[in-house]
Amino acid sequence: MTILVTGGAGYIGSHMTLELRDAGEEVVALDDLSTGFRSAVPADVPLIVGDFGDEALVRDILAYHQIDSIIHFAAKIVVPESVADPLGYYLNNTAKARSLLESAVAAGVKRFIFSSTAAVYGDPQANPVAEDAVLAPVSPYGRSKLMVEWMLEDTSRAHGLGYVVLRYFNVAGADPLGRSGQSTPEATHLIKVAAQAALGLRPKLQVFGTDYPTQDGSCVRDYIQVNDLARAHLDALRHLRAGGTSLVCNCGYGHGFSVLEVIETVKRVSGVDFPVELVGRRPGDPAAIIAANERIKAAFGWTPRYDDLATIVRQALDWERRIAERPPT
Repeated sequence: MTILVTGGAGYIGSHMTLELRDAGEEVVALDDLSTGFRSAVPADVPLIVGDFGDEALVRDILAYHQIDSIIHFAAKIVVPESVADPLGYYLNNTAKARSLLESAVAAGVKRFIFSSTAAVYGDPQANPVAEDAVLAPVSPYGRSKLMVEWMLEDTSRAHGLGYVVLRYFNVAGADPLGRSGQSTPEATHLIKVAAQAALGLRPKLQVFGTDYPTQDGSCVRDYIQVNDLARAHLDALRHLRAGGTSLVCNCGYGHGFSVLEVIETVKRVSGVDFPVELVGRRPGDPAAIIAANERIKAAFGWTPRYDDLATIVRQALDWERRIAERPPT
């Protein structure tokens, strides 16, 4: 039983590949390397450089490697960029996912785990937000992901494909063993950007909006450590293998931190008081979003190991120091 990981050379995909290999699974990574790196993929894992929307390529991979499960990460993920380029996001995140699903059905793939997002909830009326909350995405990014969720549900009914949708909240941190981390230089993840500012790799950090209806006026988010997230996917795969039903689960810790609280934590852990600039809101950012996570705990027995903001920040800082000395390739 071999697993295809799309986006397997990217931030979360590379941690997934490591998690699967650590568990003794056979893995193949597919990545176009637009934001991923060859060095993020373990040497004993085949890396195929290509587009997950290339049906001919994907069908060859599925047949040659006898793939029976797909974990799909490859996507564009920057909310403001999606507002500026909605058609690019619908092409990459939605249309190409449809091609991937068609290839999977044709090849008889049995299981599909989809990397979705809390952005499908939009600006929720209550927090923590549960999986049965109203789905009202406010950005093309969120809409592009929700469309794939709908396609999966319909495809499952028509073809018997088992699936799990995992709705991510804010992913952060790095592998504690130093094997992978967020390596994209211009990534927009708050903790990465703050770590870069603390290490002098950015001149400053910008805070987008301090007039939200939150405790300090900045956005509040639920931050999940990347290895905990990868393990949730492995738990989901085991659930499907055991005959579990298809379902949708949030991936988060059930509590949040404001942007300003995160910045103060990075300053405290790093010992650096880096410059912070307060600017206006960005389009598409909800004020606060925190995961209700009872379903994933009940369905998979998932238990976080790294639910500590200072630990996550320390991992991010360690990774930034590592790639500053030896840039990824």
